[in-house]
Amino acid sequence: MGTIRAIQYLRAAAALAVVIFHAAEKTGHDFAIGAAGVDVFFVISGFIMWVISDRRPLTPAKFIWDRIRRIVPIYWFATAVMIAGALASLFPNLVLSLDHVLKSLFFIPARSPSSGEIWPVLVQGWTLNFEMLFYAVFAASLLLPRHWRLPAIAGLFVALVTIGGVAPLEDALSLTYTRPIILEFVAGMILGELWLKGRVPGVAAGSLLIASSLGGFALIESLHLPFDERTIGPLAVLLVLGALSLEASGRVPMLHLPILLGNASYSIYLWHAFAISVVAKAGSMLGIHPLMSMALAIVSGTVAGIAAYALLERPLLQPRRTPPAAVGLTGPAAD
Repeated sequence: MGTIRAIQYLRAAAALAVVIFHAAEKTGHDFAIGAAGVDVFFVISGFIMWVISDRRPLTPAKFIWDRIRRIVPIYWFATAVMIAGALASLFPNLVLSLDHVLKSLFFIPARSPSSGEIWPVLVQGWTLNFEMLFYAVFAASLLLPRHWRLPAIAGLFVALVTIGGVAPLEDALSLTYTRPIILEFVAGMILGELWLKGRVPGVAAGSLLIASSLGGFALIESLHLPFDERTIGPLAVLLVLGALSLEASGRVPMLHLPILLGNASYSIYLWHAFAISVVAKAGSMLGIHPLMSMALAIVSGTVAGIAAYALLERPLLQPRRTPPAAVGLTGPAAD
């Protein structure tokens, strides 16, 4: 599958939104809506997995191996840095336990001994727990005839969300895998099917979808409205569908920087928080104006991610020579 520029640009935008969210949080500002970048990633992940499985026949084992190879080494490396930093007392608020470390490494949702939240050692890895669920279910669906795959996954995920809505769940595993956010993968798969059948809206309707989505995000942020996947998810779906409409019209230009940021989005997602924390702390110690500190944190977090992509991620993937857009997206990293 050739590069879908609109998807690459959305990957870049979603990664930057998360970077700005954390940079603002660390420097005393607010950009809560930036967390919606995760929802965009999940929709894109569903889209990419559906499209590549249609264009390139895959066995369940091959699919899972490709996902593990794409996600695990870099994630484990970043987690190891967190563990090493904690052991060196660089992260005084990080409490380690063997059980939590092992569950973090193998994508098993668990409560952090540091905060009680359902977070892995590397906090931003929480999204990968959802990605791995999706990948496992998607791999199993490859055993079914094509026309049964989407209904089967959709039915399972709807059932899980329904259980989460009616059952008094308390354990980390159940609370995680019954969240409505998993339906964003299904929505992405539906968009993938529309794309493959050439049924995306025209450019006028697509532009309206994008404007509506961005307007919804802006309204939530400007009015400081509460939000979760129930409100953000549909907006993310509208944004991706609108972008695909522009792509189908042939009106998406080639822009090298957004392509680079899209390719590096997984590394940016995993590594930006390290740089942001350092810059924010240095800015506070040196008395740098909070706005300047935030700007420096955004730049440093993005550059750190690009460097990790160039030095770690790309060399690991180089032997396969896989086209960037065919890799998918690990949620916030969802390749």
